[in-house]
Amino acid sequence: MCGIVAFVDNEKPQLKDTLIKKMKDRIIHRGPDAEGQYVDDDVALGFRRLSFVDVKSGNQPIFNEDQSKIIEFNGEIYNFEELRGELIEKGHTFTTHADTEVILHGYEEWGKDVLQKLRGMFAFIIWDTKTKEMFGARDHFGIKPLYYAQMNGTFFVGSEIKAFLDHPNFEMELNKRALKSYMTFQYNVTQETFFKGVYRLPEAHYFTYKDGKFAMEQYWDEDFDPTDESFDQAVDNIDNVVKNSVKAHTFADKGIKVGSFLSAGVDSSLVTALMRPNNTFSIGFDSGYDETKQARELAAKLDLKNTDKLLTDEEAFKTFPLIQYYLDEPDSNPSVVPLYFLNKLAKDNGYKALLSGEGADELFAGYTAYGFNTKVKFIRWVTEQLKKLPKDQRYKLGKWLEGKHFHGSEHLYRNLAPARDTFIGQAYIFSPAEANEYLKPEYQDGPSITDLLKPLYDKCDEKKPEMNEVAKKQYVDLHRFMPGDICLKADKMSMANSVEIRVPLLDKEVMKVAETTPTKYLFNDKGTKWAFRMAANRHLPEEWATRPKLGFPTPVREWLREEKYYKEVRNLFAQDFVKEFFNQDKLLQLADDNFAGKVDGRRKIWTVYTFLVWYKLYFIDNFKLDESNIDKAKASAEA
Repeated sequence: MCGIVAFVDNEKPQLKDTLIKKMKDRIIHRGPDAEGQYVDDDVALGFRRLSFVDVKSGNQPIFNEDQSKIIEFNGEIYNFEELRGELIEKGHTFTTHADTEVILHGYEEWGKDVLQKLRGMFAFIIWDTKTKEMFGARDHFGIKPLYYAQMNGTFFVGSEIKAFLDHPNFEMELNKRALKSYMTFQYNVTQETFFKGVYRLPEAHYFTYKDGKFAMEQYWDEDFDPTDESFDQAVDNIDNVVKNSVKAHTFADKGIKVGSFLSAGVDSSLVTALMRPNNTFSIGFDSGYDETKQARELAAKLDLKNTDKLLTDEEAFKTFPLIQYYLDEPDSNPSVVPLYFLNKLAKDNGYKALLSGEGADELFAGYTAYGFNTKVKFIRWVTEQLKKLPKDQRYKLGKWLEGKHFHGSEHLYRNLAPARDTFIGQAYIFSPAEANEYLKPEYQDGPSITDLLKPLYDKCDEKKPEMNEVAKKQYVDLHRFMPGDICLKADKMSMANSVEIRVPLLDKEVMKVAETTPTKYLFNDKGTKWAFRMAANRHLPEEWATRPKLGFPTPVREWLREEKYYKEVRNLFAQDFVKEFFNQDKLLQLADDNFAGKVDGRRKIWTVYTFLVWYKLYFIDNFKLDESNIDKAKASAEA
């Protein structure tokens, strides 16, 4: 796992050399083990390394045989040994045993089609010294980040936006159009980031850059196409592919410690049970939100070691600005806090890589937001029967149910109405109308929910007019929530601590099975991701396999009703710069009413608070917060 940064322009090599060193040092946390760079008249490539495979000779950038192509790579390729053998048979000469070189020679051999052969998580760039063209790509699910920008004659690309900040041609300006949709979704949904002119390369896309022209294309997409199979066969298929994926994701050179995260949920528990690591890690809060007890219990049943920690409220609040710094953009998902400390706990115990359970909910329909809105079994059974109606009748009944209020009406509505009318993703903080009540007029512009989601729903209808409504919701999450929130925070919070998160459930081979599993086996009256749970049941105590999802519970409600932290949040809301974005009086009233117990405004308050902490750090304090951490990382790398 690594950090990459590069830029293309016509500045003198001596200047490029100085700038690229400063830029790669800004992301030293992504790779304190080693560094490398390449500079010529056209390009500067900077690299920071966190080493796992071919530790001794796998430093980057890496050249091909005739020195005409150079690669920088961030990620892990799990089928690299197989591809390496194939490429050697075709006459390619390898100078390392690292997976990085497989991509480089694969690109020589197959061009962009190498992307169809890779199994893993990746973001990479290849520079051709002869044609002066850059080729880059991001993995199928967006597990690893890649950003780009074109400013003042310079093309930037890298693992983190902060790597661009020290270049004199980079202009740091707030993207005003990102704020409104962020307030609804809790993360930035648009491809343009909160930094104007800086974009994310979308998941499963590659780009080319030559002669000042940037172009990108999608190379892969999910294709939900259920097969006619029995429930038992579906469970067997899930069980086999997950076991294979966990085994593949555990690989590292001898001496590199690979552990796993462990919570009360089924996903990380299954990964842990299959992996059987030397150590598992868990986190909780001493104010009552605590899954460490259940994690310890499961670890004991599996005869595994568990290391856990209870966070104090003081630790969480003190570290929150640093967390937002590492995220690059504001993300008000409360789970970023425990996730940061979970990675820190692993790092403090000598671990460089952890397996985690991300992906199962999107691939195997695990979210209750897909339409699991009642505990009454009879209502769930009736709903399953009504879902068998012809689409027109089902939609008509769903439309009638909109706005109705009787026991079970919400569950019926969510399951019978069209997905595009009922589902935007896993968070809905401010409605667009509510956001406008708080935002100043100049920040009320931005893409609407329809603008952001209609292309995805349209693509579902084009792919398969009869696609299951739950599958459509999965598809939306795989292209919005997964790359924009889940994968982003997993990458940034792990790399902040120089730790690699691997996600065996979010895997191309696992996706092949998920695409063909009938939705009725996954999301039904028995529960969410049911066939997946039954596969997990073969390896876990039953209470774990059927346990409801909790995520990373974080005591935001308690914090905002404790005077000390309520005042800290309110004091930020009262600062002068807040008036630029928000109706300050309305914002302060919301904080006061929530503290008094008149309303439950915790998620709204936390979303605004997150943005303001992030904005103040980057645009007012000039990200000074991180300077000491950079110094610490440098000292660690030199030790």
